[in-house]
Amino acid sequence: MNLKSHIPNAITCGNLVSGCLSILFVASGRPVMAALMIFVAGLFDFLDGFAARLLHAHSPIGADLDSLSDVVSFGVAPGFIMHWLMSRAQHPEITLFGLDLLPCLAFLLPVFSAIRLAKFNIDDTQKTTFRGIPAPGMAIFMASLSLALAQADHLTDGSLGFWPCAGIVLIFSFMMVSNLRFFSFKMKSAKWKGNEVRWIFLLVAVASYIIFRWLALPFVMMLYVLLSVFFGGKME
Repeated sequence: MNLKSHIPNAITCGNLVSGCLSILFVASGRPVMAALMIFVAGLFDFLDGFAARLLHAHSPIGADLDSLSDVVSFGVAPGFIMHWLMSRAQHPEITLFGLDLLPCLAFLLPVFSAIRLAKFNIDDTQKTTFRGIPAPGMAIFMASLSLALAQADHLTDGSLGFWPCAGIVLIFSFMMVSNLRFFSFKMKSAKWKGNEVRWIFLLVAVASYIIFRWLALPFVMMLYVLLSVFFGGKME
């Protein structure tokens, strides 16, 4: 047995376990830890591809396992985080079998992330740019909301509001399956020329985090969306 070929898949499983832990933390009323586990899942998601390229260990099962793990970590987990936030905001109560239905709008995120990932698997044009916002990008934005609200001491009071949360869910669900081009961070070289948008985004993101910590993250993700809308199509 070639152990080397299983290393990327083992890292991918770390992504999946991180997503499961995120859901578990939400269920136990710890959305901050749930949000942090999405970032851990993102790290595993980066490392499995890096390991596969480094070890020349690409495989069909690896691609499918990666997508299945991403649905959990970057679809179901952020859906549960948004459900948690929405259920704590004031909203009309519509119940079915004892369930509060309106916060379940958050589960559009796993539905559309699954569609997004399925489309990605059969589209070989998404090399330097993505068609639709990547599921990890959506998940990081949802996780950043919890972290920013926690830093501002407004995590549990529903101050973000139900309808703004619902709007965020709908907008990001649409963006995941849209034809808008979002830039990736795969660089052929580290040179400034040809990578201006990527470097500007990274420098602004790092500086903003240093100054504002978690409060900066939702705005950094909005900057990513805006830069992609205006420049993504020119970076193919």
